[in-house]
Amino acid sequence: MPMKKTMVVFFMICIFALCGSVTAEENLGIKVYPGAKLDAETTKFLKEGLNMKGTAYRTSDPVAKVLVFYKAQPGLKFMGGDAKNAMFRKDGKVDVTIQSPWQNMKTGQMMKDTLISIVQIE
Repeated sequence: MPMKKTMVVFFMICIFALCGSVTAEENLGIKVYPGAKLDAETTKFLKEGLNMKGTAYRTSDPVAKVLVFYKAQPGLKFMGGDAKNAMFRKDGKVDVTIQSPWQNMKTGQMMKDTLISIVQIE
C-alpha cells in the first residue's frame, strides 16, 4: 500500500510540474521571469512614448538572479551585461533588457528594484 501511495504522489507532482510549465506567462515568445509583476505605467511609456510593442515587468530580485533565469532560456542570445544591466535577443526580433537601478521616465525617480522589458524590434 505505501508503494502505491508513493507512486500516486509522484504522478501528481509530475502532472503539477507539467501544468506549471505549460501555463508559464509568455510575452512575444519569451518566458516572463517568475514572480515578476506587470508595470502598467512603464509598459504604457514603451507603447505610447517610444512607439514600441512591448511590456515591462518588475521584480525585487537582483539582476544577477534574473540573468541566470534568462541565460537558461532556449533561443535567447546573451548580448552582454553586468551586475546592473543585461540584454538578450531572440531571432533578431525581440529584445529582453534587465536593469537595476532604472529611471522612471514619468517621474524621473531612480528605482531600486529590477526592471525587465520585453520588446519587439523592427
